Amino acid sequence: MVGDPVGVGFVASVPRPGGNITGFMTWEHSIAGKWLELLTEIAPGVNRAAIMFNPDAAPGRGLYMLSPLEAAARSLKVEQVSTPVGSDAEIETVITSLGSEPRSGLVVLGDAFTEVHRGFITSLAVRNNVPAVYPNSGWARDGGLLSYGPDFADSFRRSASYVDRILRGARPDDLPVQLPIKFELVLNAKIAKKLGLAVPPTFLARADEVIE
Repeated sequence: MVGDPVGVGFVASVPRPGGNITGFMTWEHSIAGKWLELLTEIAPGVNRAAIMFNPDAAPGRGLYMLSPLEAAARSLKVEQVSTPVGSDAEIETVITSLGSEPRSGLVVLGDAFTEVHRGFITSLAVRNNVPAVYPNSGWARDGGLLSYGPDFADSFRRSASYVDRILRGARPDDLPVQLPIKFELVLNAKIAKKLGLAVPPTFLARADEVIE
């Protein structure tokens, strides 16, 4: 469960890891641009987005995901604001501030800190009427508006083939690090209704799961 194995020094590169480690990445950084795109699609009025992450837990202290987010923000003409957080109080300050500023939204990056605070973040976003996009399906199932991210169970199933190959004598440095290949788009329609969002039928049709 490593978001950026090259950045943290576990492997030399994705295609040629070197050393004695290979595996399956949690994230591929370009997905971050998709999060912002989905936010503006589900809430077309949003023109300002806070990017929430914990710098001590996020891949590359957050920088791993911020580059594609910046590119997406320019393309979508959305103001992007980085909002690092490290406590309940800081989370609350960010979200209540967004709630007081019309046409604001939230993108939450996946890291250990935000995952631990999942329920607190989603409930605050709904209470403050802030449309938000989250990094994996658990967030939408636990009361978040919308999530898009890798199907971790699929990565776990795929990893069995690498375990088998290594036990049969393959060298880890000859096995490229694998990226996620299966993704899930989950919409919580109950939360969309609470936020007063009209979800287009085409969006509903694309969703892998709709929570009514």
